Amino acid sequence: MEKALLLLFLLLFAGRFIWRYVLEELNIRYLKSRGKEIPRVFQDIIDESILSKMVDYTVENSRLAAKENLVDDVIELAVLFLFLPAFVSVLVGLKIHFIGQALIFFGVLAAIGSIVGIPFDLYDNFVLEKKYGFSTITWHIWITDLIKSMIVSAILLTIMVSAFMSFINYLPTSWWFWAWVFFTLLEIILLWLYPVLIAPLFNKYEPIKDELLQEKINALMKKVGLKTKGIFQVDEGKRSKHTNAYFTGIGKTKRIVLYDTLLASHSTDEILAVLAHEIGHWKKKHVLKQLVFMIVASLVLIYFVYLILGWQPLYRAFSLRVTVYAGLFLVSLYLSSAGFFLSPIGVAIMRRYEREADRITCELTGTSAPMIDALTRLAKDNLANLHPHPLYVWFYYSHPPLLERIEYLQTMNYDRVDKQEM
Repeated sequence: MEKALLLLFLLLFAGRFIWRYVLEELNIRYLKSRGKEIPRVFQDIIDESILSKMVDYTVENSRLAAKENLVDDVIELAVLFLFLPAFVSVLVGLKIHFIGQALIFFGVLAAIGSIVGIPFDLYDNFVLEKKYGFSTITWHIWITDLIKSMIVSAILLTIMVSAFMSFINYLPTSWWFWAWVFFTLLEIILLWLYPVLIAPLFNKYEPIKDELLQEKINALMKKVGLKTKGIFQVDEGKRSKHTNAYFTGIGKTKRIVLYDTLLASHSTDEILAVLAHEIGHWKKKHVLKQLVFMIVASLVLIYFVYLILGWQPLYRAFSLRVTVYAGLFLVSLYLSSAGFFLSPIGVAIMRRYEREADRITCELTGTSAPMIDALTRLAKDNLANLHPHPLYVWFYYSHPPLLERIEYLQTMNYDRVDKQEM
């Protein structure tokens, strides 16, 4: 049984490694073969030099991501087979409480992951993104962000590990249920607190200064009966020139956030179209549906973990002593590898949500033209990939490809004109 479990892990691990590499290569080759074709809708928006820049930016990002994935995989294997057996033995031999052992265990693993990711983050921010004119981040901001992120992560990790280990230790037959209840409540609390407690640690949020735009946004929200805590702009331009807008929070902390870069580079109609799209997600209850799915899925997964956590062949397969925290880590490795192959299901649902939100955009604004203009501008400004491989899209994309999305919006506009003529 131990050999079968080890073989299963290696097959999942190798399959993920190979499939990820194949998809990246397919996407890059497909882009290079079609990279000189300027789509009709972009004929007056970009030229050959910008298109070439889009191709180069996508290829360099893909190469960087591939290298980071490779390093992560090597580190994962090294930790699992070279470091973990000795590390667990040392922890078990320490005269500290079981919960303290678990905190050290997950803290060390989290630290390893963070340290490995730092060089790639540095290269991304200070080399790649600056090369293409996106990054505006300073060393002071980067270091401050890193320290704050580590503190927040450490606090959340301590809360999660302490709670789970306590449930396992003091409620051995029902810990899975209480762990699920705790996890669900924590997720909801974090959704509620994020806009007012966590996000302000990194950015300055203030009410939008354009009063006319604020009035139009309020009128747009009134159409669907949406009430928020406010409409804010965020100083994301101090880190990057990329643009975005989003809804955040739940209940009384629900708010609309606009990047200052979006406000500076898009027209009022385009901004309203982008917000109408986000309102579409709210109207169709996409966030609520995702939350419900997460709650149900977490119950199934936690109960599954409960069933196999004490299974000794799982530990023997990796030459580990039977310790709950090590078991949790092992199960997470299996689940993450298996989850990788199930990701197309989730992104397919997300793509459907995006189409539904685009349709709501057209209904709220009366036309799809501003959204099309916004998408073409976003594509140009962010050097988006206009020619992704269909298989890459199917496996990874949570949004429909830009050209497909624009064609869909054009179709909705034609349908609206046809109905008016009838």
